[in-house]
Amino acid sequence: MLKQSLQYKLLQKLSPQQIQLMKLIQLPTQAFEERLKQEIEENPALDIGKDQSDSFDEDLSNEFDETGTEKIEAEDINIDEYLSDDEIPNYKTQANNYSADDEEKNIPYAAGTSFHQSLKNQLNTFRLNEEEFAIAEFLVGSIDDSGYIRREIIDLVDDLAFTANVFTTEEKVISVLKKAVHNLDPLGVGARDLKECLTIQLKAKDKTKIRSLAIDILETAFDHFVKKHYNKLQEKFHISKEELKEVNVEISKLNPKPGSSYAGNNKIAEQIVPDFSVKIIDGELDLTLNSRNAPELHVSSEYNNMLKGYKESNIKTKSQKDAVFFIKQKLDAAKWFIDAIKQRQQTLLVTMNTIMHYQYDYFLTGDERKLKPMILKDIADKINMDISTVSRVANSKYVATPYGTKLIKEFFSESMKNDQGEDVSTREIKKILETVIAEENKKKPLTDEKLAGILKEKGYPIARRTVAKYREQLDLPVARLRKEI
Repeated sequence: MLKQSLQYKLLQKLSPQQIQLMKLIQLPTQAFEERLKQEIEENPALDIGKDQSDSFDEDLSNEFDETGTEKIEAEDINIDEYLSDDEIPNYKTQANNYSADDEEKNIPYAAGTSFHQSLKNQLNTFRLNEEEFAIAEFLVGSIDDSGYIRREIIDLVDDLAFTANVFTTEEKVISVLKKAVHNLDPLGVGARDLKECLTIQLKAKDKTKIRSLAIDILETAFDHFVKKHYNKLQEKFHISKEELKEVNVEISKLNPKPGSSYAGNNKIAEQIVPDFSVKIIDGELDLTLNSRNAPELHVSSEYNNMLKGYKESNIKTKSQKDAVFFIKQKLDAAKWFIDAIKQRQQTLLVTMNTIMHYQYDYFLTGDERKLKPMILKDIADKINMDISTVSRVANSKYVATPYGTKLIKEFFSESMKNDQGEDVSTREIKKILETVIAEENKKKPLTDEKLAGILKEKGYPIARRTVAKYREQLDLPVARLRKEI
């Protein structure tokens, strides 16, 4: 049986200009600079620097309206094809308090060699024959971002044969691994597990009694060491508590993730460029937008003069009309881009200014316990913008504060009730939990149950499983693994 049904579907649609504006707002400083550079290269009607004249003759617009070109109407654009967000920003301009006197005009950022390229470059310092070099290069390519080779040697042997046309044996691969890869900097790269990683680093150091003991413990009693079964280690190796403490100190100096010590891992090393700066001046908060987000753009006077020259010309050929139509298109695009940049600046400033005042006590003191519960809607309602607009600013922008450079979304958190019925930030609870764990007796670390009891005494009645969740979010291990001798 056939059944007919009528289905309504509400589609949110935006003009191409609105979509471009949202994308501009989402860009952090360095990506914005690249976008700006691209626009200037593609549109010769757009100039950067001091403006001579920022207007062009509008009287010619009617002359070039009837072009026969296809127009794209806003109704024909489905936002779902452009954005992954469900909400559509309702942009409204605000006062722009950006000052051209921003002193941080040139915040540097560094670029470097990628992690794997650095390792490959080092291979050239070893005496390797052609086959060994091919194997070593393949092994380096198999190292993950933490610095480990996670795959089985037999699988690497097979891949060498199929992808690199190098037919070899497990023994040969292991030989090259130890001869070359395990001697690359940073030490420990190319290890197949944590035990091998730590052992490689210890063996590279000058020999001492404690280091030899540490190597012995790692190679023959690794499980006991990881699980902190200190009594069993003392019995097995016939050592005192003091000697075991020294072994612990020696091993704690090693890097369990040698790859992560290389800035940027597989990516180009890049310093974070703050989009905003919050300073305390005479006891008051002062917000500035990084000047790299506020370039001095203007419409090219040369293109404007070309348009005026055509208007004053007595003879207007078809080729001249075509050229001037092209010029007008570029000028229109330049004017739109300048307006979009101004609106981006205003949106960034008004959003961050509202966040700063909402978290006034934190920015004034740096005490995370003073962070108020704050969700995207709180800020969106205050600035009369859509939640997705605030999200675009918070998720991709950084602010330099007297307490370090912070990702703006870190200031957002849910709320919980304390024992007096007041709303407190989950960030505040996590900070207290972190402090309690830092100050605990490491010989008898506190269990999650005991931590929950302490928080309850402090006025935060939360369950043990919630404590465990917050502890994991803080990247803190369970009590057993926090135990020290």
